[in-house]
Amino acid sequence: MTNRTPTAVAADRLPPVSPAVAAAAVAALPSRLRRRLDATVERLAAVPVGRVDGGVSVDCGPEALVVLRPGPDGAVTGPDQARCACLLAPRCLHLAAVLAACPVADPASHPDPAPAAPSTPDGVGRPAGRAAGAGRVGATGPAATAGPPTKAQRAAAEALWRAAAAVLASGVPAAGAVGQADLLRAAHGARLAALPRAEAAALRLVRGLRAQRSRQTGHRLADLVEVLHDLLYVSGRLAAGDPDPALVGVLRRAYQPDGTLEVYGICREPVISATGYAGVVTHLVAADGRRLSFADVKPGGPNRARDCAHAVTEMGAASVDHAALARGGLRITGTTVSPDGRLGAGAGGRSTPVAGADWSTGPLAELFARPLADVVSGQLAADDPADPGRAGTALLGADLVVVGAVGDQVLARELAPGAGPDRAPVPDGPVIRLVPADPHPVLAHVANLRRLASWPGLRIRVVGRLDPDRAGTLRPLAVGAVPGATETLRLPPEWRGRADLGYDQLQGAHLPPRAEAGPAQPASAVDTVAESPLWRVRRLVELAVSGGRRAVAEAARDEAASLTAPLRRAGFTTAAAVASALLAESDRRGRDAFGRLTDPDPDRYAWAWLAATAHLAATERELIRSSWVAPAIC
Repeated sequence: MTNRTPTAVAADRLPPVSPAVAAAAVAALPSRLRRRLDATVERLAAVPVGRVDGGVSVDCGPEALVVLRPGPDGAVTGPDQARCACLLAPRCLHLAAVLAACPVADPASHPDPAPAAPSTPDGVGRPAGRAAGAGRVGATGPAATAGPPTKAQRAAAEALWRAAAAVLASGVPAAGAVGQADLLRAAHGARLAALPRAEAAALRLVRGLRAQRSRQTGHRLADLVEVLHDLLYVSGRLAAGDPDPALVGVLRRAYQPDGTLEVYGICREPVISATGYAGVVTHLVAADGRRLSFADVKPGGPNRARDCAHAVTEMGAASVDHAALARGGLRITGTTVSPDGRLGAGAGGRSTPVAGADWSTGPLAELFARPLADVVSGQLAADDPADPGRAGTALLGADLVVVGAVGDQVLARELAPGAGPDRAPVPDGPVIRLVPADPHPVLAHVANLRRLASWPGLRIRVVGRLDPDRAGTLRPLAVGAVPGATETLRLPPEWRGRADLGYDQLQGAHLPPRAEAGPAQPASAVDTVAESPLWRVRRLVELAVSGGRRAVAEAARDEAASLTAPLRRAGFTTAAAVASALLAESDRRGRDAFGRLTDPDPDRYAWAWLAATAHLAATERELIRSSWVAPAIC
């Protein structure tokens, strides 16, 4: 007899479902049932999930028991793994609603079970197949050969454009299960056409829409704007035949043999993902200067990230302690490395511990060899301006002096190049904000920054990342003592001169005596992005996503002049022009041959929104770049 024991709310316990299966279930519904789909999905949020042999069940009413039996990989990847007991199955509302409530499976971990065409990718951004003519199924490398997109790729891109433009026109409140199913269907088409970047953007958009509609903690509307921007940008250019291979993306990047490699630890970084993954990444540098990483990230929540402080991960025949590796080193034989610098954990690898390197010696010293302004300018120039989510990912280092605090943020200034105890800040250098890399309370970032902020005049050596969305802002991952300085950190010998801010707890004994701490300096960091009138354009593009075309049209009638005039007065004439074009297009209605009003053109509106969003991102990036080289003290 089947055992059905309710365990938790459905949305928390349902298995992930592949985009193709979820989209097909919604497409099979008659139109009269589609209108009831969103309400049914919301009702399922309060329905407990039962355990059955080999899967889970959801009781949707009399004679309507939906049973999901995931495959060995934990995901529902075929229609035979999802059944409903009602008489209308499989074209029933119960089955479609349950599948629409399930998380979206990552095709990288849950490939389709059926044989696919040679161009079928198997992952979000990491397809295992190839574009036509690129090699056998499962080959790795670029997702497309040189040249314009194929006819199939252009058709898939057009479907993605239409689905994304419809979401933009309707806004988040109207982007329910049916609209999301259209995106999932188009994402599956992109997968079949070997368009991994577009597929990944579409799946991120679906997840973002669900998070925004359910008001999930930690989700930002700005994140949804970015992913919708990326999807429209990529699909629009591909549909127009743009041959840029960066628009297609890359196939799965296989780990390649790298012989014998000697690596030294930089720091550990806790990982808490919005998609349900958590763990730790240890950042490394090779003896030849390459930046590498070794990760232990698996399904889990914040507690797993906290508990991974001393995680032990298998690397071939050896067990690697992340805490020891972050402050030590390894000599690895039979190494495998991915093109993006991830160390493999294959069975053929062998590792031997070696003495770690200090931040001020060997290849680790290169982190601190260049002024921050040069490093930041190089990062912003190298990143794709059309993909803001990829900016500022590389680690950078700097020697700073603490000058004050604002809330949980530390205000600091960069120290001038040189050595010795009396290094002064860079003349007229900007005030730099240090903000928590992850403010989650299970991690130590916030508490450690508060401790640092309480010691004005403290010299610290920082390793972290650029915050690409805020002027003059870093997200530090680790801190250490500044060589030769007296007013600096005094860390235990076993810490090897640095503290991982997410894991190690800074104490009063780790700081210099109060008598050596300098007075707080009356300085504040000016956020050139937040202080500029560009916030009006940001509010407009976010309103378009959160409220849809109708909300923008109402804003056009009420406040068009008050929105564009401040932009022109401040010299942002192009921003004023693209904002005016978006406002005008939002309220445009066509007429047919008989003079009757017709539905507005979603394509023209989507292009107007994309132009405004792209210009805003480029302008803000230039303001952020300038904030690192111009004085920012008031």
